[in-house]
Amino acid sequence: MEGVAATRGLKTVKDMVLSMALIGLGAWFLYLFVPHDEQQDPVKPLRSYRAELITAGRTASYPVLAPVGLDEGWRATSVSFDRNSDYGATWHLGFHDADVEYAAVEQSDGDPRLFVAKVTHDAVDTGATTEVDGEEWARYEGDKYDALVLREGEFTTVVTGTADFARLAELAAALEPHEPESAPSVSPE
Repeated sequence: MEGVAATRGLKTVKDMVLSMALIGLGAWFLYLFVPHDEQQDPVKPLRSYRAELITAGRTASYPVLAPVGLDEGWRATSVSFDRNSDYGATWHLGFHDADVEYAAVEQSDGDPRLFVAKVTHDAVDTGATTEVDGEEWARYEGDKYDALVLREGEFTTVVTGTADFARLAELAAALEPHEPESAPSVSPE
């Protein structure tokens, strides 16, 4: 009886190995012969962020900022507004620049320390500042993101991402408050 069970066990293992080899061969065949475009742009830009900007502009307790006049190299890739997050009412608008570096506008009326830590992935205030349109933005550096931070009254604006400080400052300089009726119809303008 033991010999029959051992033979069945070996046959089962052999069948499993053959099945896996057949699946691997099929996957290799599909990869080899199914066309794929390695030159395709990996960034999926948004067609518009108008609806979210209108909603945020009507609901937020602060002036919601979005860029105006950025060149075509900047492409909006993500947008959200959450009026009841753990960090207050939060506005997010993410971009990729021409070098495919990420940069985002983040705003909140919640606790600035918690909010800045969250959106910068724990970047640290360097004590240095960058002047953007006459305003001093605090410079934060981190392992994942760097950031420019501006605290105004009851709200905080953060421009953060993998882009260098010059690109972050360029995005910050393009920010303007938007009233719901003046919201852009396509991204970034």
